[in-house]
Amino acid sequence: MNRRQFSRQLALGAAAPLMLPGMASQPVAPAAEKIKPKRLQAGDLIGLVTPGSFIPDQALEKAVKNLEGLGFRTALAPNIRAKMGYVAGTDQQRLDDLHGMFANPEIKAVWCARGGYGCTRLLPRINFNLIRQNPKVFIGYSDITALLNAVWQKTGLVGFHGPVASSTFTAYTTEHLLAVLVEGQAPHEIPLATDYASSTDPLYQFQTLQPGRVQGTLVGGNLTLLSAMAGTEFAFNAAGKLVFMEDIDEKPYRIDRMLTQLQQSAHLKEALGFALGIFSGCEADAGEESLTLGETVSQQLIGTGAPAVYGFSFGHVQHQCTLPVGILAQLDTQTRIITLLERAVV
Repeated sequence: MNRRQFSRQLALGAAAPLMLPGMASQPVAPAAEKIKPKRLQAGDLIGLVTPGSFIPDQALEKAVKNLEGLGFRTALAPNIRAKMGYVAGTDQQRLDDLHGMFANPEIKAVWCARGGYGCTRLLPRINFNLIRQNPKVFIGYSDITALLNAVWQKTGLVGFHGPVASSTFTAYTTEHLLAVLVEGQAPHEIPLATDYASSTDPLYQFQTLQPGRVQGTLVGGNLTLLSAMAGTEFAFNAAGKLVFMEDIDEKPYRIDRMLTQLQQSAHLKEALGFALGIFSGCEADAGEESLTLGETVSQQLIGTGAPAVYGFSFGHVQHQCTLPVGILAQLDTQTRIITLLERAVV
């Protein structure tokens, strides 16, 4: 897509979603059963939204090219160019875009163009009934964690912790994205990205904190967001679940603080297992009095007695697998593989 075509889509493509101004959330009981969205196909129309932070033009153009490169068509949310300080427009504008994309029957997936702060502000006003009645693929990571978990809790809709549309789509990222969203493979094995498995960089070193093999419902996302929802009606609950977590640019003491909060609020000791991604920028500075990142997570998770590992290929890194929130999966610390045991799409 050249820049003139992209500019035309900025001006005209936003008209595609149905606008539902002022739509507010209605009280919704936790979902009784799992809902799987329809798998994606070449030519499907994908709605791009920014429910968190503002996305610059260059990144938005990259997002469009990425999805078109996968064989999809794209529609930009009406307010995708809005900006209010550090977020992508007012809460109402971002809600209108999210609701509009789910309500529009032509849109087959709602793909977050980027993450960044702002998603938790939307949670109390989301119309979960609308989403339940119009299930479709919903994907993103980082701050999108808040939306993925809230939607799963309130509607039963399986969401996808995977690359935002403006991510770098490496061969590894693309392979596992298509296997989950388009091919609907099950079982589907997710090994470490080859580049990371062979790296000598300590950031990518796979560590078995507690060995074992376990199966359970996969839930989780960004650690900061999981801890931020503690004490709300959208609070994360790890009991009886296979938990995955990642983060970026948080010192070990802050990682410790957030895991402590989840120990006390989210029943971490009752989790079945822990798959940690790559925690970019989360080591202490040289000479700083601190535990290492590895020591910090070990202290917090080994005491649970559940299998736990660090270093899977997800997080704020180039090679990202796609992890469905709410489906049955297996963690095997010996083979270093996460296996999705059921299809996440129908």
